[in-house]
Amino acid sequence: MAGLDWLIARPIAHRGLHDASAGVIENTASAFSAAIAGGYGIECDLQVTDDGEAMVHHDDALGRLTEGHGRLAGMSAAAIKAVRFRSSADRILTLGELCDLVAGRATLAIELKSRFDGDRRLAQRTADVLANYAGPVAVMSFDPAVIEAARSIAPGLPRGMVAERHYRHAEWDRLPASEKRRLAYFTHALRTRPHFVAYAVRDLPAAVPLIARHVFGLPLLTWTVRSEEDRRRALRWADQMIFEGWRP
Repeated sequence: MAGLDWLIARPIAHRGLHDASAGVIENTASAFSAAIAGGYGIECDLQVTDDGEAMVHHDDALGRLTEGHGRLAGMSAAAIKAVRFRSSADRILTLGELCDLVAGRATLAIELKSRFDGDRRLAQRTADVLANYAGPVAVMSFDPAVIEAARSIAPGLPRGMVAERHYRHAEWDRLPASEKRRLAYFTHALRTRPHFVAYAVRDLPAAVPLIARHVFGLPLLTWTVRSEEDRRRALRWADQMIFEGWRP
């Protein structure tokens, strides 16, 4: 898809170019600034707050990297912004603050996190913020309902499906087998109409992403590239990599 050449032009740093040993924590201003300085794109995650704000954070709850505890969906944006990281002076950013920081200097590939509960607030808030952003940006999600919502709310915003083959990780245990099959085989494609696919590197090659790439012309990103073996697989089967732990 020629219109998305910018999305695959440069390797994309997973949650920014982070290095916890150096105090550069994932999904923070420091990690994003490092990715910009390195000439990479930026992948990041958004969670929705109780008051409908989009916050840049991977986990749906505090505690792994931060002080405190509690689910982000049950907290206000102001309360979340007051939270400290244990190993960094950074604070959790809003999507608007992320856009101000990046200011078009790097491609943004933003994953919209979901509880698979039909909540459209994150898609709505993301679209509202990005409507005023002039830089290269795309959204993506594992949840077809979120991407269907993004398509409805902001049809011109580039959108992609994040997927893998088996969905065996514990985080997917809450989903029935029928839902996992639907995700794996893209039975939602006529509703979501993704512009690109982001597929697990460990699962390549696989029929669904390769059909999307070669038959329908959709750019194929692959995640998360962490080793030389991953890099070789990414170069063989995908258009661009989302990487972590080293520099391409």
